[in-house]
Amino acid sequence: MTGSAATTDGYTPESGNDGYGVRSYDLEIGYRVATNRLDGVATITVVPTEARSTLAFDLLRLRAAKVRVDGHKARHAQSATKLTVTLPDVTVPGEPVEVVVEYSGPPAPRRTRWGTLGWEELTDGALVASQPNGAPTWFPCNDDPADKATYRVQVTTEQPYAVVAHGELTDRHTRSGRTTWVYEQPEPTASYLATVQIGRYELVPVVLAGVPGVFAGVPAMRSRIGRDFGEVADMMACFVERFGPYPFASYSVVVTDDDLEIPLEAQGLAIFGANHADGAGGSRRLIAHELAHQWFGNSVGLTTWRDIWLNEGFACYAEWIWSEASGGPSAASLAARAHARLLEAPQDIVVGDPGPDLMFDDRVYKRGALAVQALRSAVGDDAFFDVMRAWTAEYRHHVATSADFVALATRVSGHPVGPLLRPWLDERALPPLSWR
Repeated sequence: MTGSAATTDGYTPESGNDGYGVRSYDLEIGYRVATNRLDGVATITVVPTEARSTLAFDLLRLRAAKVRVDGHKARHAQSATKLTVTLPDVTVPGEPVEVVVEYSGPPAPRRTRWGTLGWEELTDGALVASQPNGAPTWFPCNDDPADKATYRVQVTTEQPYAVVAHGELTDRHTRSGRTTWVYEQPEPTASYLATVQIGRYELVPVVLAGVPGVFAGVPAMRSRIGRDFGEVADMMACFVERFGPYPFASYSVVVTDDDLEIPLEAQGLAIFGANHADGAGGSRRLIAHELAHQWFGNSVGLTTWRDIWLNEGFACYAEWIWSEASGGPSAASLAARAHARLLEAPQDIVVGDPGPDLMFDDRVYKRGALAVQALRSAVGDDAFFDVMRAWTAEYRHHVATSADFVALATRVSGHPVGPLLRPWLDERALPPLSWR
C-alpha cells in the first residue's frame, strides 16, 4: 500500500502520478520580479482511487518546507522531479484528502526534448508556458493531461506589474506597494493549461461576440494590439456558429513585451509575443489557431498525448475555416496546398501515435487537419458541423481519445468514419486527395 510515482502517459514518463485524481488546486503565490523569488502555498484536494500510504506530486527546482495532510503535519521527501508525502493514515478510495504544501525558490523552466517549459523570466516580468509538462516548475501537481481540476490562483507581486492568470479575476487589492490578484477557474483544467503572466501590462476590457475578455499588453503596443487582434470578435462569432458555444466565461489575450518563438494557449486565454503584433495582421492564422484551442484541447482535452492530433489538427483546420469565412481561400483549397507540401516531406510519421519526439511536428498539425477535411468532404457540410458541435458538447470539460471521436462521428454523421480516417492517422504513407 506504499505509494510510488508512476506515469499515466508514455509520452511524458517522468510526469504524472498514480493512486489519486485532483479535485482542486488553491495556490497562493508571492513573487518578486527583481529577484525571481517565488514563495507558495498549495492546497491540493485529492480523491484517492486506491488505498495508499504515500502520495507523489510533480515538483521541480522549488523546495517544499512543510507539508500538512488534513491539518496534520506530514513527512515528505523530495527528488529532482517528485515530492513524496507520507500520509498519517492510509487513504480510503473516494474519500477526499487535503494536502497543503509550503514551498519556495527561484523558479526556472524545465529543459526537455521540446525546449524549455514552464515558468520563465521575461525581460521585465514572467510567463508560464507549460505544454506538455512544465507545470511543476511553479506548483506541486499531478502533471497528467487527463487529470483536470478546478483552480483558485492568488498572486502577489510588485505594484507596477499586472497579473493575468487562467480563470476570472475575482479580487485585486494593494498593500505596501504590492498588489494581490485572485483568479478562479471553476471549469476543470489540465495542469499544463494553468498559467500566470506577469508584466507592466494595461488590461483593456473587450467584448468578443458577446464573450467578455481582456487584451493585455504594454501601453506602447496598444495600437498594434488593437489592429492585429481586432478580428478576434469575428473569429469568435465564426467558431461559435460552427463549433458550438464558447466553453468558458471569458477569453483574454496577453501580448508580452518580449518576442516569443510561438504563441500558446492556456485555459481561457492565449499568449503572444511582441513579434506577433506587427500592426499589419501578420499573425491572423495563429490568432485563429489559438482561439480554436479553447474548444479543441482545452474544453475537450486529451486522455493521452498520443492523440495530440485531436488538439492540433482541429485547431489547424479552424485556421482554414476562418480563411473561407473571412473571404480568403476555402478550407478545401488550403488543404490541397498543404497536401502538396506534405508530399515533398518524409513519409515516416504516424499521426495517430507520432511518438514523443514528433508530437509537435508540423506534419501532425497539417495531416491532422487533412483528416478533418477528408471527413468533411465525405459526409458533407451539414453532417460535418453537426459532428463538430456534438464533439464539443458531449465531451465539454472532459477528456477523450481518437476512438471516442471516431465513434461519435460515425454515430452523428451516419457514415463509417473509422475506415475513412485510418489512412490519415494510422499509416505512414500520405493518402491521395479525396476532394477537389
